[in-house]
Amino acid sequence: MQNVSLIEEGIRTAVAIGKFDGVHLGHKKLLDEIVSYKDKGFKSLVFTFERPFSDYFTGERSRVLTPNDEKTGLFEAAGIDFLYMMPVNKEMVTYDPGAFVKEILVGKLKAGLIAAGSDLSFGDKGMGNIALVRRIASELKESAYSVSEIEKIKYRGEDISSSLVRDAVLKGDMEKVRDMLGRSYSFEGEVTHGKKLGMTIGMPTANLIPADDKLMPPYGVYVSDTILNGAVYRSITNIGMRPTVNDGDSVTAETHIIGFSREIYGEKLRVELKRFIRPERRFDSLEALKEQMKRDITEA
Repeated sequence: MQNVSLIEEGIRTAVAIGKFDGVHLGHKKLLDEIVSYKDKGFKSLVFTFERPFSDYFTGERSRVLTPNDEKTGLFEAAGIDFLYMMPVNKEMVTYDPGAFVKEILVGKLKAGLIAAGSDLSFGDKGMGNIALVRRIASELKESAYSVSEIEKIKYRGEDISSSLVRDAVLKGDMEKVRDMLGRSYSFEGEVTHGKKLGMTIGMPTANLIPADDKLMPPYGVYVSDTILNGAVYRSITNIGMRPTVNDGDSVTAETHIIGFSREIYGEKLRVELKRFIRPERRFDSLEALKEQMKRDITEA
């Protein structure tokens, strides 16, 4: 998959527009739509944004379901040919919606199809919508494009949305998150050195630092799968402050890979969170912590 700012002449693209935070099942339906146009000679292209719009207006960095690196990997796995990730700045948030369609989507990106959800919003004051995209298509002649409006996918009667997924993550409902994403909620990180106290109780853990802008679920212990070099291992993961062994205030993600003892410092892991087991708590001793971990492993 190529990151592009301009598509060369002679190529026609099927463009999907959206924020794509989470790349949930609704987003997947949109991606499948543009990929299906390869049979008609179109290249698939995702148009999205470098950061949430709220970051621009508040000046604060939001936590997201899928940081850009993770999002890009999901697009590639879906078979997308091109990615256009637009900066969110004053020019973008004040762009005339009609000019945006004509100059960027049609002019730069050579859109022959524009696909989006019914809640599409873009340009100055968010006035760009699917109706505007249809109207401009009817005005154009030789550079006309077709429009595909993608219906929402529902989960238990509610439209699947990034907000609904985010709410489930913040509640620690990993099963609901999995159902809406079509995959387990996960994070990646490089294994770093910790205090190595897990070694002393025969329960070694891999310490991971997720991306700064990754939305993490509530503190506690989770049944998880850990993926290392393509192999999947059952594990338990503690997310939080490590109250029994840590006197500081740094948030950590520690994973104990069941039946695994090889040293993997510096290697990259992906941890998939399957189910919440229990809240984080302080134990009176490392021995008490060890006994609880044994119970957690049995449940996992």
